[in-house]
Amino acid sequence: MKRLLDIVLVLASLPVAVPVALIIAIAIKLDSPGPIIYYSERIGKDGKPFTMPKFRSMAVGSPIVEAEKFSTADHYITRVGAFIRKTSLDEIPQFWSVLKGDMSLVGPRPLLPIETHVLELRRASGVDKLIPGISGWAQINGRTCISGDDKAALDEEYLKRQSLLFDLKIIALTILKVVKQDDIVH
Repeated sequence: MKRLLDIVLVLASLPVAVPVALIIAIAIKLDSPGPIIYYSERIGKDGKPFTMPKFRSMAVGSPIVEAEKFSTADHYITRVGAFIRKTSLDEIPQFWSVLKGDMSLVGPRPLLPIETHVLELRRASGVDKLIPGISGWAQINGRTCISGDDKAALDEEYLKRQSLLFDLKIIALTILKVVKQDDIVH
């Protein structure tokens, strides 16, 4: 049922998402040199790596660092990148990952391979058995403004509480957070 919901919601969003994505793509190209899409290796279900696309929001050659530890990120973010990060529009290409089955709309956020502490906590609690999501319980409860331990605890809470209704609640709260621009680190 969750997979069906993911597919239906992504396909239903395409009439709005595609034109917005085209505008963003043009803006990125005009703003800075480099590719439109940035591909990042992430850890997915069962600890398997996959490639996650995002609209590129940083200059080419930016260091790969956990968001919470990247104190100089502002030096690398492009003008368009600042806007698409603030509005979470940089996540639109991940709809492709949802359609492919690498991601879900809701689940624990896929981590970088260098985020070993949180990955280990997820393995210990069984959270690594879940398909990662574009948004999740940890994202609406602090996003990158919370510690890795808190993120892992919220991911474990999601594992225990997961249901279709809980996912719908997280989707609604995600939209609200994005509109209000809460808990966004630039």
